[in-house]
Amino acid sequence: MPYLQIFRDSAVSTPAARRKTLNLIGGFTALGLANCVQAAAAFDSQSPWMLGDWNGTRTELAQKGYDFKLDYTGEMGSNLHGGYDDDRTARYSDQFGLGTHLDLQKILGWDDAEFQLTITKRSGNNISNDRINDPRVGGFTSAQEVWGRGQTTRLTQMWYQQKFLDQKLDIKAGRFGEGEDFNSFPCDFQNLAFCGSQVGNWAGGIWYNWPVSQWALRVKYHLSPEVYAQIGAYEQNPSNLDKDNGFKLSGSGTQGTVVPVELVWTPKSNGLPGEYRAGYYYSSAKASDVYKDSNGQSAALSGEAYRSSSSKHGVWLGIQQQVSSVASDNSRGLSLFANGTMHDKKTNAIDNYVQAGLVYKGLFDARAKDDIGFAMARVHVNPAYRKNAEASNQARAVFDYDNPAYLPPQDTEYSAELYYGVHLTNWLTVRPNLQYIRHPGGVNEVDDALIGGIKVQSSF
Repeated sequence: MPYLQIFRDSAVSTPAARRKTLNLIGGFTALGLANCVQAAAAFDSQSPWMLGDWNGTRTELAQKGYDFKLDYTGEMGSNLHGGYDDDRTARYSDQFGLGTHLDLQKILGWDDAEFQLTITKRSGNNISNDRINDPRVGGFTSAQEVWGRGQTTRLTQMWYQQKFLDQKLDIKAGRFGEGEDFNSFPCDFQNLAFCGSQVGNWAGGIWYNWPVSQWALRVKYHLSPEVYAQIGAYEQNPSNLDKDNGFKLSGSGTQGTVVPVELVWTPKSNGLPGEYRAGYYYSSAKASDVYKDSNGQSAALSGEAYRSSSSKHGVWLGIQQQVSSVASDNSRGLSLFANGTMHDKKTNAIDNYVQAGLVYKGLFDARAKDDIGFAMARVHVNPAYRKNAEASNQARAVFDYDNPAYLPPQDTEYSAELYYGVHLTNWLTVRPNLQYIRHPGGVNEVDDALIGGIKVQSSF
């Protein structure tokens, strides 16, 4: 009889008893998995780890509450056509992530408690920086999402999580980024416009995505099994972005607090999972206007300081829904997604962003774990930000795009990506991809770009 049916038909009625029953079921499941994985040697294609199960030690440690991970992401990008500089080349960037997750209920007997520690190291170069985008103004999307926030070693996660009230209330505190819990989204695509929390991509001056961490608190409450609400408070400290501050723990340099709130619905339609997110963020730190001075005039023309705003804010929506499966196998099938953000027009260079796409897993019976994805995005520049660039050129009497001192006004950038993910082993996936960017960086004078990429994801 299936475990779920045993659970439903049993006389177990209290929340505590149900939790003990589920823990017992989880234990049986872990033992079953251990028997399957324990013998896995290094480079075994069925093992979740390249280096195998360490003669069973790894599984034994996990059963005792100690889970260790060493992950690798590498991305290559080549400018096949167009862009700011059509001198063809290729660039490679990568990231190592070393982490440990501790189940404190198993280790110390603390009910529903856990701890996470992760250190990351990024290195390499990005094809977008000088080949695709005009270096005078830079770009918005990145053809290699793993590049950025300083090619350095960082403390990315250091948090304690505790659940209360029969796991309805969930509190997490420590060092982590907003996108870990709020406006979160998978990162299988290589272009940044389709990877991770998008608020952090378009309001990056205040919202710091992985691998940057800051002191933070997140409180989540389940209103029902399918609906939860959450609120957070995150240290807004630009010094955390500095390359030499990867392990900074002091609060010096803090300018304010970012407070995100979000409502999340995770229904199942005909047994297929979905996730729907709606959220709002507020920053208490002062922010500069992108165009006007304190008198309401163009700061670039008047020479006065840009006026200050007492806060910054924005909203987001996110949708993910699996819409089909293959026979009774829900691990295969078509999933649709869409994301959108809107930002404060007074203080943010980007006023809105929209994206949509699809992923199909297991398109071929012989390649049931492979996936194929396609997505398109539109990044729109705040008109006031564009006016500021025009005013800056006017103030300096520079009007020729080819003049090195010219500041190109930016408008709208469009991106698209098509990838095919080859699931070579349970610890290695390779995703070759093609990206097309129209008006890179929102600069109309820059030729549309075609980029070839390869994304490698592996777990050691």
